[in-house]
Amino acid sequence: MVRLGFGDRFMMIMIYIFLAFLAFVTFYPFWNALVVSFNSGADTSLGGVTFWPRDFTLENYEIVFQDKRLLNGFGISVARTIVGTITSILVTSVFAYGMTKRELMGRKYYMIMCIVTMYFGGGLIPSFMLIRGLGLMDSFWVFIIPGLVSVWNMIIFRTFFAGLPNGLEESAKIDGAGNWGIFFKIILPLSGPVIATLSLFTAISHWNEWFLPSIYINKEDLLPIQTILRQILNSNIMSEQMSNLDSASQAALSRMQSVTTKSLSMATMIVATVPIIMVYPFVQKHFVKGVLVGSLKE
Repeated sequence: MVRLGFGDRFMMIMIYIFLAFLAFVTFYPFWNALVVSFNSGADTSLGGVTFWPRDFTLENYEIVFQDKRLLNGFGISVARTIVGTITSILVTSVFAYGMTKRELMGRKYYMIMCIVTMYFGGGLIPSFMLIRGLGLMDSFWVFIIPGLVSVWNMIIFRTFFAGLPNGLEESAKIDGAGNWGIFFKIILPLSGPVIATLSLFTAISHWNEWFLPSIYINKEDLLPIQTILRQILNSNIMSEQMSNLDSASQAALSRMQSVTTKSLSMATMIVATVPIIMVYPFVQKHFVKGVLVGSLKE
């Protein structure tokens, strides 16, 4: 045991106080939104609702889950996140594996072209014209194809693959394995941490994206939940969501006099946020190992 002096103990206390304050500032906005979503809207409008619902109610969520547009958007977001993450990680990792091959002709030029795309883009109008020219407007695949390859993820994958022992591939080739067999049976199984980390980052990007669907999608049944949430928050949320209720729900709503715009918006935001947050505990242990190994080995 090492006895700390007064100065060291004081510094440790200050560090813990600062970290506790930082954790509180980070977590409180989400907690307050959750509290307001479970609180009566009429009571919330009076102010003072901070750490716990003062007038607990589920009326806000009843209206949210009766909105068919939100439920459909939730399904689109889930499908987009799953398909987009799997395809992006697969295509990007295959690309990165190819870029580790020193015998690949023009490898340096391919890398330069990839890096250029990280700093320079054509802009919104050329991108819109490209998407329209490819026939991806009002298509589910507009969520998937433009994001198949991430240059940043490719660089991390390439660095990680380059750090694996060369003897693994040489032994597999002696046993008659080809490049595809080596990649899927040896490289990918050893890349669990970096795959888990980059998969989470990719999934979050797909789940939170709302801007591009608002440009490329005109069909309401293809809009993801984040885009719908943005539209609702920019409009009269009460009239938007109440207009989507059936007659029975309208009758039930007449008894819900405490529902307000703020309470409904908080409930909608929680519904759109909680699913992606639930993914974190399952991949948290891979964060440090995956990112550091992929970024430090060369």
